[in-house]
Amino acid sequence: MSAAATRPWTADRGDGTYRNPVLNADWSDPDVVRVGDDYYLTASSFGRVPGLPLLHSRDLVNWTLIGHALDRLEPAADFAAPRHDRGVWAPSLRHHAGRFWIFWGDPDHGIQQISAEDIRGPWTTPHLVKAGRGLIDACPLWDEETGEAYLVHAWAKSRSGIKNRLTGHRMSPDGRELLDEGKTLVDADTIPGWFTLEGPKLYRRDGEFWILAPAGGVSTGWQGAFRSRDFFGPYEERVVLAQGSTDVNGPHQGGWVTTPSGEDWFLHFQDRGPYGRVVHLQPMRWDAGDGGWPVIGDRGEPVRVHRKPTAPEQTVTAPASSDSFPGGRYGRQWQWTANPRPGRTVEHGGDGLLLSCVRTAHAHDLRALPHVLVQRLPAETFTAEVELSLGSEVPGAKAGLAVLGDAFSWIGLERAADGEEDGDGGVRLVHRYAESVAERERDAAYARPVPGASVRLRIEVGTGARCRFLADTGDGTGFRPSGQVFAAMPWRWVGALLGLFATAPEGTGPAGTARFTAFRTTA
Repeated sequence: MSAAATRPWTADRGDGTYRNPVLNADWSDPDVVRVGDDYYLTASSFGRVPGLPLLHSRDLVNWTLIGHALDRLEPAADFAAPRHDRGVWAPSLRHHAGRFWIFWGDPDHGIQQISAEDIRGPWTTPHLVKAGRGLIDACPLWDEETGEAYLVHAWAKSRSGIKNRLTGHRMSPDGRELLDEGKTLVDADTIPGWFTLEGPKLYRRDGEFWILAPAGGVSTGWQGAFRSRDFFGPYEERVVLAQGSTDVNGPHQGGWVTTPSGEDWFLHFQDRGPYGRVVHLQPMRWDAGDGGWPVIGDRGEPVRVHRKPTAPEQTVTAPASSDSFPGGRYGRQWQWTANPRPGRTVEHGGDGLLLSCVRTAHAHDLRALPHVLVQRLPAETFTAEVELSLGSEVPGAKAGLAVLGDAFSWIGLERAADGEEDGDGGVRLVHRYAESVAERERDAAYARPVPGASVRLRIEVGTGARCRFLADTGDGTGFRPSGQVFAAMPWRWVGALLGLFATAPEGTGPAGTARFTAFRTTA
């Protein structure tokens, strides 16, 4: 069986067509740029590290994750603990003067930018372009005809008290400073029926400035287009993509790209609750007979299946989600829930990931742990498996496989303490969960002794992100279900995540390690 056939999701149907979503995982707030025959995409990473994922494609349908542009979040002290709804919001990716540029808004600190000659780096350290709270969704534009540079951004009401407004600035050509106090380009309070205007992407076409921006709310809104002969307006507006008769709610925020053959395409996201914000690809054209406005999708409605963009034949692929942890290293798909610290993994020469059992007072709540290694749910329905061995001798040490969100559930191994019920200092299989309002985890199933301190864990994710947990303890009975079906939940702005973790109670001295091997996700 081919690798594509066992992947949880591929968009390329193998017959010259594709199905949406082209990225069926939480690649929130995507932006895209073409350089030569290559397309590059970045997305929001919020409080996870490394941040600013970088994806590559040759046809806009088959994508691979090639790295990240941000090693740490700053200020570092603010991201020493999980901040799931903060950090990197809605980045914009551009290529100008031989460099790649990424601008984004941190809602608590301001607009930042980095750049690099090569998409794989090294990237510059973040530079604060505009300080302030509530400054989000920043996008630059370099006008190649005039040499002028501009920047547009939206506002987060939660920090600034302002929303439904786009602000524009002239910017220095080096992208490091703004040259004026800024002016409101679009005040959507003055447009009947428009609310929560955000996520602007700024372009120049045929002598006009274009802003593509969504409104109406992440899960209920539409995609708008604004145009003006002058950067500072006034702007005309039109709805260019809406749910209509389809089941694609939103559709929300994305980027326009033109292929080498002159075709226009638009990438945007759809909010899918616990699955996060999945990415759709829409055909796009400019309708000269209707005043030159863009038409996206099928006459303004999202397509589910369509012919692929014109491009050389590509290998059917999708961002990796399985991992054999070669040489003890984890793949690019994994991120930490906060800025990493040395010692969370242990280097070694073989395969398998060694996570240190980090001593912490928060072991009862995975949502508060900065040392959980997480990745996106890779499809609507899939199975995730991993083998776990617990090497810690510390009573209370534990490690496991989790589905993590506003509520969480995990299955794994725990070192029992002497005198505990069903415990004599040995290792037991445990399954625990916590509701969104709970501050501590609870048992989801009765504990079972595991004499060999090794277990195979499985999560079967069905429609609606309903998760069944199973375990094979090596006693000859195979995988056995554990506990009730758990309904995964998103965090604020962020979909649910798969997680690997290892912890131990507070104390002094090393607490040992947990080994994870052969992590696999399949359809």
